Amino acid sequence: MQPPGPLGDCLRDWEDLQQDFQGIQETHRLYRLKLEELTKLQNGCASSIARQKKRVQELGLALKKCRPSLPAEAQEAAQELEDQMKERQGLFFDMEAYLPKKNGLYLSLVLGNVNVTLLSKQAKFAYKDEYEKFKLCLTIILILISFTCRFLLNSRVTDAAFNFLLVWYYCTLTIRESILINNGSRIKGWWVFHHYVSTFLSGVMLTWPDGLMYQKFRNQFLSFSMYQSFVQFLQYYYQSGCLYRLRALGERHTMDLTVEGFQSWMWRGLTFLLPFLFFGHFWQLFNALTLFSLARDPQCKEWQVLMCGFPFLLLFLGNFFTTLRVVHQKFHSQRHGSKKE
Repeated sequence: MQPPGPLGDCLRDWEDLQQDFQGIQETHRLYRLKLEELTKLQNGCASSIARQKKRVQELGLALKKCRPSLPAEAQEAAQELEDQMKERQGLFFDMEAYLPKKNGLYLSLVLGNVNVTLLSKQAKFAYKDEYEKFKLCLTIILILISFTCRFLLNSRVTDAAFNFLLVWYYCTLTIRESILINNGSRIKGWWVFHHYVSTFLSGVMLTWPDGLMYQKFRNQFLSFSMYQSFVQFLQYYYQSGCLYRLRALGERHTMDLTVEGFQSWMWRGLTFLLPFLFFGHFWQLFNALTLFSLARDPQCKEWQVLMCGFPFLLLFLGNFFTTLRVVHQKFHSQRHGSKKE
């Protein structure tokens, strides 16, 4: 018999909680069993894919060796088989995006051996969408701060805060992009590497002490930062709309990202961005030449001058020639297509 009054009410509530807790325990037990089953399925699927990829690779090498000696009537069948193997590689990529995998060197150094693979399509898309919003918000903030430093405040402290924000921004981008690549995003090549270069450049700018050389380059750098952030804002705004349309038509992967450059899928509808991009590329070259000129000044004592010049030159070369290659490939494919017609 329960005691009357408030204590009795507490005991009755506790009994209700006990019954609920037993249900929670049973649900948690089932969850752990399913989790163990899921882990076994993941390991089995990953092993099967690895074996299949190895066999497809061996088959591709065998086909490559025997193809020159094949008769003309067999060439079409060989080409069809090669196309099917390429398509299979793409399917493997999509499958592996839902399986745990070892982190690359960069993620291992930053996060350790933590599994960063998101298992549901909704979680992957939500993380990608959050990454895009993060870039948009930080781009707007960078425009405002660079404008403030350029026209309203002339202080090494505020400049250092701006450069620290750039270092944090690019470091965060490299980590998030590595996680997105692990989850099936197809960003690769220069558009990944140039964020590492930008991180290094921002770090060197952060350590550059105030002085004559710094003041000579300061306004040029802040003006460039404003322009670069403005172009990145334009790219995000128009690329996100273009990607949405292409995904709806089934022409782009759901995990494709906006990038600070020009890719082949942007050819239809986004070619008007090319003059803005090329102007920014040549501004990077102008920054590099300015810094190399300052480094030859007898009054120049800071090592940061040359260490900023080389990354600017590398950014120009990478951005300019990567964009130029995409434009050349599109012109070549269009010309080739018109000849076929």
